[in-house]
This record gives sequence, structure tokens and C-alpha cells, in this order.
Amino acid sequence: MKKDQVIYGTRAIIEAIKSGKEIDKVLVRKGIRNALYDELQQLLQHYKVPVQNVPVEKLNRITSKNHQGTIAFVSALTYQDIEQIIPMIYEDGKTPLIVVLDSVTDVRNFGAMARTAECTGVHAIVIPDRGSAQINADAIKTSAGALNIIPVCRSRNLKDTLEFLKASGLQIVAATEKASVDYTSLDYSGPTAIVMGSEDRGVSDEYLKRADHHVQIPILGKIESLNVSVATAVVLYEIVRQRNK
Repeated sequence: MKKDQVIYGTRAIIEAIKSGKEIDKVLVRKGIRNALYDELQQLLQHYKVPVQNVPVEKLNRITSKNHQGTIAFVSALTYQDIEQIIPMIYEDGKTPLIVVLDSVTDVRNFGAMARTAECTGVHAIVIPDRGSAQINADAIKTSAGALNIIPVCRSRNLKDTLEFLKASGLQIVAATEKASVDYTSLDYSGPTAIVMGSEDRGVSDEYLKRADHHVQIPILGKIESLNVSVATAVVLYEIVRQRNK
């Protein structure tokens, strides 16, 4: 972690937020209570910054400085709002294509997926505000700069975001090995959101329930699944193939 990506100390974090810095997340020592932290907490709630309560030992491993029980990670980019992006896509006369990532935690996988998404005309990537890969210099490098181009939207509640996308006319398609429908048999010509799951457990059941369609990529070898970034590329280029007919 580069030093300029970490801010420590409650007052320093407060000033960083007030100055407009995009904060990826804040780690807070369990049990901390004081007036200054109360001020910070109000700011975090107002700007919807993810907060994680951790043991002081974790904070000490990140920095040996006087962190006062709080450490913030500065985001390498500015997050956007999916509820503003969807209407803009329609207004431009385009057919929305959104990628929703359910707890993809590997930074390089995330960067590779962003690169493919940008190359295939995806309009935005949606990630949860917790349990997702940190968007740092490694992610941006792996994306070949795509993360500086494609909008990334952070969601506090993916279930609500999926419901918003459905209400906005998008079909929700979850890629999962549990499906029986081949990914090439679905029609992607209309507004679509593709949900890709985490590296270890795939798409969560709660999001599978909200999907309109479940599709799977055939696996002919002995290994049970593809790398998530490869699987994303396979599905997205099928969408490109169909839409470019």
C-alpha cells in the first residue's frame, strides 16, 4: 500500500473528507468513543463511506504512527451513481449493458474484468461497498487504464440495486455453474445487467433469486469452473456478437 493511499488520525480523515477526497473505506478500532470520532462518524454516514470495526492490532500492522484508532484508504478513482447513469444511457439512445460484481476480491481479476468491460462497451460496473477488491494502483494498471474510463458504482445494498435495474427495464442475468441454460441461448439485445460472482463461491443465493435468468458456460475439462475474469469476457463477447449482428 502506497503511503499516499492511507490517511491515519481522526482529524486528518475528517479534513480529507471535507476537502473532497474519495475514501474507499475507513477502519475503526473496536470500542472507540470520543467527540472527535462522533464528528467523523457523522461525515462517514453522510458521504456513505464504508466503515469496518477492527482490533487495534490490525491498525498497528498498517501503520506504526499515532493513528488514534482510525485509518482511511483513499480511493484511486471517483465512484459514480448507477441511478444517475441509467437514465443518461437511455437519453443517449443506447441499450444499457451493466456488469454487477458480487464480492470479487482479487485486485488483478477486477482490473482484468474492467479492461474487458471497457473493450466490450459496458456502460458501468457495480460493486458492493464491502467485500470487494480495493481499487488501487495495481487494479488500474491491470485494467490498462480502463478504470479511468468506465464508471464504477459502489452499492450499499446490491439487492436494492438489482431491483432498481429491473425497474429500469434491464434483464438481470446471473452467470452460475448451477444453471442449466447455455449462455449463448439467451437474447442479450435488450437492456441487460450481467451478475458475476466471487472467485470462491460464485453468485450469492440472494442475488440468484433476483435474477431473471441463470446461464452457465459449458466446461468440458476436469476443472469445474473458469477464472471469473475469463468467464466475464466469454459472456460479454457473446453479447457483442449478438448486438453486432
